[in-house]
Amino acid sequence: MTSAFIHGNLIDVVNKTLIPDGTILVKDGIITEAGPETAVPEDAFVTDLKGKTVVPGLFNCHVHMCSDAGNGVRQEISQAAQTIRAIGNLKTLLNSGVTYIRDAGAPSYIDVDLHNAQMEGTILAPQMQTSCRCICMTGGHGHGEGREADGPDECRKAAREQLKAGANWIKVMATGGVMTKGVEPGCPQLTEDELRAAVEEAHKAGAKAFTHAQGMEGIKNALRAGVDSIEHGFYMDQWCFDFMKEHGVFYVPTLAAPYWIKKYGTDAGIPEYMVRKVENTIEAHKETFRQACRAGVKIALGTDAGTPFNKYDKTAFEAVLMVENGMSPMEAIRCGTVNAAELLGVTDTHGSITPGKKADLAVFEKNPLEDIEALLDCSMTVLSGEIVFRSPQTF
Repeated sequence: MTSAFIHGNLIDVVNKTLIPDGTILVKDGIITEAGPETAVPEDAFVTDLKGKTVVPGLFNCHVHMCSDAGNGVRQEISQAAQTIRAIGNLKTLLNSGVTYIRDAGAPSYIDVDLHNAQMEGTILAPQMQTSCRCICMTGGHGHGEGREADGPDECRKAAREQLKAGANWIKVMATGGVMTKGVEPGCPQLTEDELRAAVEEAHKAGAKAFTHAQGMEGIKNALRAGVDSIEHGFYMDQWCFDFMKEHGVFYVPTLAAPYWIKKYGTDAGIPEYMVRKVENTIEAHKETFRQACRAGVKIALGTDAGTPFNKYDKTAFEAVLMVENGMSPMEAIRCGTVNAAELLGVTDTHGSITPGKKADLAVFEKNPLEDIEALLDCSMTVLSGEIVFRSPQTF
């Protein structure tokens, strides 16, 4: 049976325009027609969107599904408890309009198990890509749950282990970071040769590689090593931007992660060393983002959800911060839809309201092109043509 979503204002992220009073026809989970003058079959199952705004299902390209988004103090909980928490986080993401994620690191390969469950239909969750355990130097950023490796051969083996477990991405740690005690964001960690060994293994297997990289030396090491995206990127210069444009490397800035740490601070129990590192880097981070935008670097939306007070229902807050730092609302929405789909290699099937693509949709009460904060109030989520969330306040 055909489903019809009628009387929606459709955001066309491909042509960068708004289609008023549009209709979307869906059959077998695929969009068959979309536009302002689309005829609705007599036997269609009709959902009246009542003038709400329809966006392609949102992506979050940097989440930690097993984390609690608490105050950052490490918890000792069982794998079962982490899995239960992750399932709840995935539901929250769906209910906020997010239909596709990339998980940026999970313990004990829980992410792969949940990915398999999602594909089998055992759990209701966003579609996803996974990275298993990050690869870091001994004692480096993320070593608590990551795979410590030293030297190119060991990094190569570590990457092979993650691929064997089912990772779609290999995550490498090029610099220190905020969340690990005793390391600094600007300091390089895995060397260029170590990074290259892991990246080569990813690419040989048809997977991709991304890097936690905040300081400039580590970012340049990772770029020369061949990574496909830079995460966080606190400090970058024109050389970085030129290299990224030439080689098609994406930037996932995660502006939200330091924002929430600075907002809540030590009064909320966030460790002082985390707050200090954020306070020392947050302005440079925002300026780097603004420069990357002006330089024309490809940018995709990710929040680092799961870091302190960085909640799973706040994916769209990254778009709010992008607009505050110079993007137009349309550009920010594209970062969370068509750009993100390109980064994850799914542009043929996702990222826009286009015939032939999956019917993944997010519906909002107001128009985010007029006020980007409208993306924070999801009214309905549609996954493969099925309504999986409907706000009782608006429908």
